[in-house]
Amino acid sequence: MRGDDLVEELRFGGFAVGDLLALVVAPDIAGVAVAGTAAMVAGRSLGGGAEAVAALAALEEALRPRWVVWSHATVIPLVAAGLRPARAWDLAAVHRLLFGGWLADPATIWATLHALDLGAAPVDRPPDLFSQAEGDDDSIDPVRRDGYLRADWVGGAWAVTDPRREAWAALAVRVAGLQTDRLAESFDPHRAEATVRSESTAELLCAELTVDGLPLQRTAAEAIVAEFIGPRPRSDAEAATLRDQRDALVLHHAPAGSRYDLRSPGQVKALLRGVGIEVPDTRAWRLEQLRDQHPLVEALLVWRKAERVATTYGYGWIDEHVGDDDRLRGDWSGSDGAAGRMTASAGLHNMPADMRGAVIAEPGHVFVRADLGQIEPRVLAAVSGDAALARATQEDDMYVPVATELGVDRATAKVAVLGAMYGQTTGHGATALRGLNSAYPVAMAYLEAAGRAAQVGQDLRTYGGRLVRMSSSNSSDVSDRDARSRAAARGRYGRNAMVQGAAAEFFKVWAVTVRARAASSGARIVLCLHDELVVHVPIGRGAEVARLLDECLQEAVHRWAPDRSVRFLAETTVIGRWSDAKD
Repeated sequence: MRGDDLVEELRFGGFAVGDLLALVVAPDIAGVAVAGTAAMVAGRSLGGGAEAVAALAALEEALRPRWVVWSHATVIPLVAAGLRPARAWDLAAVHRLLFGGWLADPATIWATLHALDLGAAPVDRPPDLFSQAEGDDDSIDPVRRDGYLRADWVGGAWAVTDPRREAWAALAVRVAGLQTDRLAESFDPHRAEATVRSESTAELLCAELTVDGLPLQRTAAEAIVAEFIGPRPRSDAEAATLRDQRDALVLHHAPAGSRYDLRSPGQVKALLRGVGIEVPDTRAWRLEQLRDQHPLVEALLVWRKAERVATTYGYGWIDEHVGDDDRLRGDWSGSDGAAGRMTASAGLHNMPADMRGAVIAEPGHVFVRADLGQIEPRVLAAVSGDAALARATQEDDMYVPVATELGVDRATAKVAVLGAMYGQTTGHGATALRGLNSAYPVAMAYLEAAGRAAQVGQDLRTYGGRLVRMSSSNSSDVSDRDARSRAAARGRYGRNAMVQGAAAEFFKVWAVTVRARAASSGARIVLCLHDELVVHVPIGRGAEVARLLDECLQEAVHRWAPDRSVRFLAETTVIGRWSDAKD
């Protein structure tokens, strides 16, 4: 069906700009179908390939629908074909928001909304002597008689014919309606629905990040790797020789005649003990504090950097994930399944700082990099409603007024605030931490309430409405000591998840606002790293987009925050390569 004809049909049926319109796309865009809440519940097929993309582009331009998709995987082939939808209702993202966790395939979404036993859901498997294929080839009903979705449809059988694609799209519209009903029952329906919109649009951004990739110059990356582990080995034997040479730089500090495996934490502890250094573990931050005690420690820290490059970010990583177009690509998701932070594969979220020198803007472009400042304590001030802490956020460095209030130095104040959010009650800053209770009682009470609820296994909901699962198993074979330890760990996780989760929600509101506002400047977001945005921009628009990012931040505050009492800020720079940014 032609896009213009469908636009007229939808308008005649009462479809308004921004209404829900379900979209399903068969592999390789072989077939596309849509279904809406007005005039066309049964669905319509749009053909496949370029014809279907053109029809969708006409719908996007004329009606700007909110596309209902089972997940952002639906959108990836369309982005690759040049179509970037503006808005979405991502069923998987909404499911994770409503019910928590990571699993959000269509079978799980449907069964959960209908209170069906997930353990009894049918599984798609080839027929054998004891079973036969589910349904028949002509079936266009995705729901079985027992209420579950057909396993073969969930496995992809929905894509094989136009009627099935239309039925699968119509089912998506039904699911969106059921999710809307659940949102209406939430503690704050208006806020939860706003979160759904931003989270779903963030999934569209994830589809674009997956397709576009991050500019990473292969030759520069290989040069950095070579600095750590030597030239690219020509054989396994040569790779083993280079590995032994790296080990030798550490082991020559060991006592004569001793042999240690540097890849065994236990043996590294024994190695350190052999030179008079006793440590409870070999974590990097602990070794950093001991680097002046013996040359072995410095050699070990250097070796660890090289080992990480060799095993995770070496030549194999470059070959696997960097394309011929000098773009590093991984799979992106808008939620990690816990408190809702964006995540990506291919090492995009854990790239060593040394590798950032290879992230270089393409010719004629620059990066605009913006990093939210002190985001977690500012978010805590906003979501808790603590007026005193909100006043501290008016300063560029909010730890300075907090330190003055507590009567301690800035470093101690920072440790105390972060400790409060992470549930740390001992160690450096513990005295100041106790002072927070009197200085900022509302914020501390907010954290304490989350911690207590989490300790007893009570699920939590973030400011934006995301369920954070805290339910614990009541295993009878756990000792009282282990049970108390687990409860304490849940408490620490719970209080932090309320801050981290809200910060993730705010970050995504900011990111999708930048996505919308910066597109006309030819700018594309190429990296979302925790609290940091990296935008790839035509070189003549760098300063303009830098200003825009701050404007978008203030717009995000207006949309997300309960009031304007909390100040949010970002450090923004225009750079040619990522490593030029100030940490």
